[in-house]
Parts: sequence; C-alpha cells; structure tokens
Amino acid sequence: MRDIVIFGTGDIAALACFYFTEDSPFNVVGFTVDEAYMTGPEFMGRPVIAFERLHEVHPPERCGVFVALSYAKLNTLRASKAEAARAMGYTLPSYVSSKATVFSDLRHGDNCFILENNVIQPFVTIGNNVTLWSGNHIGHHSVIEDDVFLASHIVVSGGVRLGQGCFVGVNVTLRDHITIGARCVLGAGTLILADAEADGVYMGTGTERSRVPSSRLRGI
Repeated sequence: MRDIVIFGTGDIAALACFYFTEDSPFNVVGFTVDEAYMTGPEFMGRPVIAFERLHEVHPPERCGVFVALSYAKLNTLRASKAEAARAMGYTLPSYVSSKATVFSDLRHGDNCFILENNVIQPFVTIGNNVTLWSGNHIGHHSVIEDDVFLASHIVVSGGVRLGQGCFVGVNVTLRDHITIGARCVLGAGTLILADAEADGVYMGTGTERSRVPSSRLRGI
C-alpha cells in the first residue's frame, strides 16, 4: 500500500477518496489545494495541506498525488495541476475500478479515473489525465488522448480517436473509425457520424414540452 494525497476538496475529490479507499491498494493520507483556495484544515476527516508546502509534509519519494478535478476550462485546470505535481517530482497514480471490464492489454497513462461498469475492449489506448465516468463502452482499437473527460453511458465505437482535451457528455454516440479533433465539446445525446475538426461544439436538441398537460393525458 502506498500513500497518496488527493488534489481538490470538492465532490470529485470526495468520490476519489472513497474509490481509492474502498477499491485500491492506495492509502489516502490527506488532501491538497492551492493555499489561496483553502477553506479549512480538514476534509473528510483528513488534513488539507497547501499545495505550495505539500513537499514539506509529504515528499514525493514517499507519496503520490491524484488530481481530482472536473472538466473546468475544458480540462485545462486538471491538466495544469497534474503537470504542476509532476514538476514537483510526484508520481500520479490512476484508479481503475475492479468493477470495470478491462483486458490485460489495456494501456493507460497517469492520473486516470476509470469508474465502474466501463467496458473497455482490447487494443484500446488511453492517455494521461483521462476521466471515464461510469457505464461507458470504449470500442476496440480506439485511442483516447490526454486530458479527456467522458461522462456516462457513452458509446465509442471501434477505431475512434478522441483528441486531447475533449469533453464528451452523457449518452453521446460516436460511430466507428472517426477522429474527433482536440478540444471538442460533444453535448449530451449527440450523435457524431463523421470526423470532427478541432475546437468544435456539438449540441443535441432537447425534448420539447408537450402542449397537453399531464392532467389531460388519456393514457401513458
């Protein structure tokens, strides 16, 4: 068992603490944030240490760091904090749920967060700092580049390449053998059938409210 400190004190940091504690060989010894954002000395019963002084309390030769941040600023905030931790000499462990379906050939980078019920087929490559929330299908021979965030119940068909820094919302479907350029935003329910150039924004259409109120429905 190796000690780790989690960067962040929000909901994702709380979840990361739970997952690492319940389902990994790592021991969460505390949390860290930039000193300007500290709101108290403890979080979830563990000490919160200013990131600027983390090496004094938990030096990198004895501890790792997991950056538990969201897709804020199109994943650049999470990426920048991960890079800062690397620059300080810290290793960044990844979490892969024991309840995910993965195979022995899976290649993934550091600071990945792969939650339960993900199905990752053979010949998949996942870069650094990638979040796969629960319940996704990642098809064979697909490549997910660095700093990508995938929400839940996404279908990535075979042979897809997802570019660096993309955000993929819930229930998105990507057909096989397409390339999504860097920093694309794919909104909830989007269906992508062809290559997407970098920096694209694709938003699904929400269901409109019926003119008939529920009290007047004759049946459901």
